[in-house]
Amino acid sequence: MTKKEELMIITMEECGELIQECSKAIRMKQFNKDELKEELSDVMCMLEMMIDYGIITRTQLSNGANLKKMKLMKWSNLI
Repeated sequence: MTKKEELMIITMEECGELIQECSKAIRMKQFNKDELKEELSDVMCMLEMMIDYGIITRTQLSNGANLKKMKLMKWSNLI
């Protein structure tokens, strides 16, 4: 397995763990914010590593996030 493949697999795993914590937060009246914070931080770490490995630049990531915000303005009530 290459380092890039390992990076992708661990990122997928961390995203899955974040999905699980978000689901718990919806299901439970009281949920552990520390566990949600930990999973969010783990995903953020993996995004930073993708930048470090040259898979995406910080600018590309920021531009993509801004595009997503524009879509959310159109399709949701979050913004």
